[in-house]
Amino acid sequence: MSTGSKALKALRGQSWFCNGLLPVFIRSPTVSIRAFSATMSPPSKAAVYEQHGPPDKVTRVIELSPVEMKENDVCVKMLAAPINPSDINRIEGVYPVRPQVPAIGGYEGVGEVHSLGSAVRGLSIGDWVIPSPPSFGTWQTYIVKEESVWHKINKDIPIEYAATVTVNPLTALLMLEDVVKLNSGDVIVQNGATSIVGQCIIQLARIRGIQSINIIRDRADTEAVKEKLRKLGADKVYTESQLEVKNVKDLLGDLPEPALGFNCVGGNSASLVLKFLRQGGTMVTYGGMSKKPVTVSTSSFIFKDLVLRGFWLQKWMSSERAKDCRVLIDYLLGLISKGKFKYEMELVPFDNFDVALCKALGTLGRHGKQVLIF
Repeated sequence: MSTGSKALKALRGQSWFCNGLLPVFIRSPTVSIRAFSATMSPPSKAAVYEQHGPPDKVTRVIELSPVEMKENDVCVKMLAAPINPSDINRIEGVYPVRPQVPAIGGYEGVGEVHSLGSAVRGLSIGDWVIPSPPSFGTWQTYIVKEESVWHKINKDIPIEYAATVTVNPLTALLMLEDVVKLNSGDVIVQNGATSIVGQCIIQLARIRGIQSINIIRDRADTEAVKEKLRKLGADKVYTESQLEVKNVKDLLGDLPEPALGFNCVGGNSASLVLKFLRQGGTMVTYGGMSKKPVTVSTSSFIFKDLVLRGFWLQKWMSSERAKDCRVLIDYLLGLISKGKFKYEMELVPFDNFDVALCKALGTLGRHGKQVLIF
């Protein structure tokens, strides 16, 4: 059996198909035939990796055969799905939670209900749905999963936002609400402000009357980037080199010292966040784009009593609060529907998956969030 055939069989869990025709059961020594009707999904096209490794080396798009639907199953025609950094890490095999290989990539997305199992009552053909909590295998044209996996959403949401609301925006919302009690007039500081989470934090903070100090890397288009962030609601934006001064507090002006900081970079950039924090302030680390450790001075602990914490959405999804997931997502989608919430993405046809993957990996230069359109 070829490698592709093995992957197909493992992914679909089917030993054979008969092009959607009725299968037969054969009993020895005499032969009897029993027929039953079955609803089959359409054939699907999927981005599959059969082993862990460099994503551009181990991932390929293959054809998958139809799958039989059970009575509680829903077949969803995917509309859009992003390529997140965590998706890349799962393929590389370095993410703490990952599906067993061979696996279909993707962890969030949005689709349209294509067909229903006989016992499904809460959804209708044509509804828009997202997997909530997010679920493995969204990089494919058709997905069959139980009704309980799918969360119905309004169809007035741009598909790229519906496809991406569950990971980055939800992370931003939870970090603002769950770590430190913030009130209107408080201040937060963050690095990685141009990331999707960073853009979301700026806007969610502004909606709550919370002011933000934002740190970006030095780049050729610094002023244009600063202006974009200000339009989103950023109060102050600094490059890392601007903060290489003895006392960054002089840059605050009339802003109070921040109670809360967010770090997704690590290394020196994390130290810059710590410089701003007030006595007893907290820094939350949710990423490490520089792949450098977070280092903290002894004086920061002894004399400022700073608190360092981490945040991982996957852990939150397995906690008691996960029951609030769909309510929070609906809140975020409501902001998007009203035009109060936006972030930058690049839409790429699924047929150009290889290009989108290379852009997500950074091998074709720096690009925004890659969203596959089916």
